[in-house]
Formats: sequence, C-alpha cells, structure tokens
Amino acid sequence: MTSLELTLLYLLAAVLAVVLCRLVRLPPMLGYLVVGVLIGPNALALAQDSDSVRHLAEFGVVFLMFVIGLEFNIGKLRAMRTHVFGLGLSQVLLTVVPATLGAFALAWYAPRLAPMGWQSTLALSGALAMSSTAIVVKMMSDRLELDSEHGKRVVGVLLFQDLAVVPLLVLIPALGSPPEVLLREVALASVKGAALITLLLAGGQRLMRWWLTLVARRKSDELFVLNLLMVTLGLAWLTEMAGLSLALGAFIAGILISETEYKVMVEADIRPFHDVLLGLFFITIGMLLDWRPVAEHWRLVLLLLVAPVLFKLLLVTALARLFGATMGVSLRTGLYLAQAGEFGFVLLALAQQNELVPPALLNPVLASMVLSMLATPFIIQWSNRIVMKLVASEWLMQSLQMTQIARRAINANKHVILCGYGRCGQNLARMLGQEGIPYIALDLDPDRVRQASAAGDSVVFGDASRLQALIAAGLGRASAVVITYLDVPAAMKVLAAARRHAPQVPVIVRTQDDHDLEKLQKAGATEVVPETLEGSLILASHALALAGIPMRRVLRIVQHQRDERYQLLRGYFHGADDEEQDFEQERLATVTLPPEAEALGRALSQLPLGEQGVRVVSLRRSNGRVVDPASDPPLKDGDTLVLSGRPDTLAQAEEMLLRG
Repeated sequence: MTSLELTLLYLLAAVLAVVLCRLVRLPPMLGYLVVGVLIGPNALALAQDSDSVRHLAEFGVVFLMFVIGLEFNIGKLRAMRTHVFGLGLSQVLLTVVPATLGAFALAWYAPRLAPMGWQSTLALSGALAMSSTAIVVKMMSDRLELDSEHGKRVVGVLLFQDLAVVPLLVLIPALGSPPEVLLREVALASVKGAALITLLLAGGQRLMRWWLTLVARRKSDELFVLNLLMVTLGLAWLTEMAGLSLALGAFIAGILISETEYKVMVEADIRPFHDVLLGLFFITIGMLLDWRPVAEHWRLVLLLLVAPVLFKLLLVTALARLFGATMGVSLRTGLYLAQAGEFGFVLLALAQQNELVPPALLNPVLASMVLSMLATPFIIQWSNRIVMKLVASEWLMQSLQMTQIARRAINANKHVILCGYGRCGQNLARMLGQEGIPYIALDLDPDRVRQASAAGDSVVFGDASRLQALIAAGLGRASAVVITYLDVPAAMKVLAAARRHAPQVPVIVRTQDDHDLEKLQKAGATEVVPETLEGSLILASHALALAGIPMRRVLRIVQHQRDERYQLLRGYFHGADDEEQDFEQERLATVTLPPEAEALGRALSQLPLGEQGVRVVSLRRSNGRVVDPASDPPLKDGDTLVLSGRPDTLAQAEEMLLRG
C-alpha cells in the first residue's frame, strides 16, 4: 500500500469513527480505538502499523501534552489544593504501590507470560493509575457536573494525574537501561529533567511573551501558526536531545504560553493539529491489539479489566470519604475515575518502546484498558442509579433537598427564582427584598447556602439546571426566573424547562458578552443581559447626563440600544493590553484604501463583505467627512472604513480591500 493510500485509509477510518461516535453520543476517542482494531494487521489487515504513521501519531502525544501544559494554571491548583494534592496525590501513590505488588503476584501466578522485574511493574502500575481526562471531563461538562461536589473532586484528581505523567515520562525511558547502569540513568534523567524545567521556566515565560508579541505584530495567521509549531516541536526536540521524551518538551512549551495573553488564540490554532494527530495515535494503539492472544487468555483479560477497575473504584471512594465527602459523593467520584485513561496508553506505548512490557502481556493489558474506557460512558450515565441503589442516605439526601426547596417555596406566589446565589444573585436579592418582592435562590455551594440561610436569606441548596429543583421551587407560580451565573449550557437547560413546563414565566439570563445572545433569545430568554455591554451602557448614560443631555433622552438612547440588541456596542479595537482574548467575539478594525486598491469606485453593496461575516460600521472620507454606510456610497482613494467582525473574517476582508 502506497503512502497516499495509507493516509486516505487512516483519514476515512477517522471520519467514520467520529461520525459513528457522534451518532451514539460517545467520545470520538473510543471510535478511534475501535477502528484501529478493525483495520489493523490483526483483524481486517487493511493497514500495517508502518513506522511513518507511528511517527506521525507520536506527534499526537506531543500536542496532547502541549494542551495539558497550556491548561496548567497555578491559581487553579492553589484553589483546588485539597482535591489535587490531597485526594489526587493519595490516589496515584496508593494505586502505583499496590499495582506494583499486584504485577509481581501476576508474574508469580502466570510465569508463562514472562517474568517481570520491578522496572516493568512500576511502568505498568503508572499506566494503570491514570484515568481518562478526555472522556470524563467531556461527559461531566455535558451533564453540567463540573461544579458539583463530586465534579470538583474528579477534576482535582485528574489534574494531579496529568501532573504525575511528567515525572513518569522522565522515569520510564531510564527504567529501560541495563541493570548495571539503571540507578545512574534514573538519577541522571531526574537531574536533567529538573535542570531543564527550571531553566526554561525561570526566564522562559518572559522570553516567550516577548517572542509571541513580536510575531503577532506581523498580523499574519500563517506566521503565527508556523511559529507555534516551531516552538512546540523545537522544545520537544530539545528535551529529546537531553535524553528525555518529546512529550515533556511539549508540556513545558504549553506552560510557557499559558501565562501569556495569547493563550486563547494558541488553543484555537493548535486544536485541529491536536485532535487529528491524537486521533491517529489512538488508531495506532488500536492496531496494536491482537485478538487471538486476547481470546486465548480471556480469563487474564477479564482479571485485568475487573481487578483494576474495582480496586480504583474502592480506593477513590474510600479516599474521598476520608477527605470529608459524603458517601454518595465519594461513590460517584470513584465511579467516574475507575477506568483507564489516554495517558495510560501514552505510558504503555513508551514502556513498550523501552522493552519494559513483556510482549505476551501487551495485548491483554491493552485489551483491558480499551474495554474499561468503552464502559466508562455507560458507567457515568448509570452512576446516579448505582449511587441511589447502593447508598440509602443519598436517596434520602436528594429527597430532603427537594423537600427543603418545596417547603421554602410552598407559600410563595409571584416570586422570583434566582438560579445561583453568588455576588450578582445576592445583590439582586437585596433589591428585591427592599421592594418587598419574594424570591427563592438555588445554589450548589453548601458553605454559601449555610451562611446566607443563617443570615435569613431565602436560599436553599439545589441544582437550578435540574427540572425537579425548578418545579420544587414553584416554577409554575413564579413571576420570573433570573439566571445569575455565567453558564450558557446550564442556562439552556433552564430555558428548555421553562418553555416546556411554564412558558408564561419570563426568564432573564446573565452572560459575559454578546457571543451567545441570539442563541439564548431563540431558546426562549425574555431578556439577555451581557455584562460587558451593559457596563458600557451605564457608563455612557452617566457621561451623557453629565455632558448636559436631558435624562429622558439618555434613557431613550440606552433603551434603543437594548432594543437593537446592542448593535452600536458590538466589536472593539483590540490592543496589546487587552488581557482576555475571545477569538469568536466581534472586533473592530480600520482599513484605509490605497490609490491602487481594486475596490475603488465600487459601492459597498458590490463588495462581498456581508458574505464574509463583516459589516461596515462607518466610512470616513480623506477630507474627514463621515458618510453613512447605509447610503451605499462608492469608495474613493483615502477612504477609511471601520469594519466589525471576527478576527479571521476581518483579516480576509482587509486583504480583499487592500488588494491592488
């Protein structure tokens, strides 16, 4: 098979995998693994695991570690230190140590599979300690569980597992050294890794910010992406030259960029490379699986599937309980983290390259990991039923929650339901109370609920995105529902519940900006309040009033902008001092037409600006006179157009207008 035919086969397999997984609402990663098994040399034999494809798939691991480094946040780790360095550290250590002992026992029980030294058992136990960040976080996000009690603990453990991969990436290649130089190689790798990381992080972030700013000022998307690839692969090459792994250098590159203002733009640019190459990696992992030895040793596969899953389930549940969680939260945390993970495959592949995994054991371990990940979506979907069946107190607690909400709202009529009781919700509650309007607030922070309830506020513990909680809060009798937190998926759930069960109740939604304004309004939001734009309106109203404009006219101007969906306020001129960069949000850009521009003499309606998603905000002639774009004037030499659109569409429009 030629290289082109092999590439087309991989791309076809990847497309089919993603389509099928989307149809059944499963993570694409599982589809990649399955099609890898099917097209591999041990099944349909449509493709051989060639070195060229394997090398290409290795870049998927590089970009996976780069994205993990990009999401690395010191503030997040500090805020979640109990879950990360308490529960997470305990989980990894207490998984690695017993797993190492279990591997020794396995070698004793099945010596025909090949005896294993402590190096092999340590490498395998490190792989088994990992859980799937991609599957679990995606499903928790879809189920709006990231901020729940078990969600915080799951994310904390996954964060520590991601961090634990870094020393394992340094350690595993050293473990493959001959016994007589093993300790020296392990010590040398540790010293080199620590020295390289310290050197790069000490002054690397300042240098990275300066370099990315220099490249960004060239205003070339191609140059920025090429530079990004050069930096990522260059640091990966540097760590490989130091005798460490490619993935470690990519992780460091991600950390260096994570503290710069270009983080969001880099995430958007790197995502296609990350997803495609990581898909190739999982296809090659699936191709490694040979079903014949798996069928021959099916008892061993079953043992390797059930034992680690049950062990991690019991361990995480016990640890979460030890760290103060309720039994229901602890069991949910254990169910979400019991499976194998994508980093387990990365570490397993690295161990295989360094000849740390006995060939006869590779397929059973690989099969058990694949099966556990295939079972994960179903375990998570059934987790609530499992917890309710096994933990009587959890059923009682949920019933008490609904009872508390219903008891607080039983006499309420024409009240306001506040979804979320943070600072915004509390300010609104005070104003409602001052006017004698009853309200009931739902919040998921137990400390906040306890303190606010003690102060006499009408707030109860409950998930406002759940229909049962809204009905218990008196949705059908409410005068309004106000979503005070910045969570668009949760707001969509509340809107769907309100439209289906109480269409007469108006719903007000708070958002960060105007990015999802139309989507929320189509979903049934009566009013959408974008914080950034409303702040601009309030600031403008004060300035206009102080400038002598009558208050009646000021109020009319403000209301007109709200009725027009903030059209005048959409977009802004971006500068280097803007900290937050949302590359899906509209911005403003100015373009001055040169004498040789092709657009001269053409009316605005004759230009394909609207087709590109760009609108003309204003037009200023070279003599300073401002012309209304709605009059469709012909363009002249020296005209300056103010355009509004996304950064990518603005760049295309600017290129088209300046073309000679």
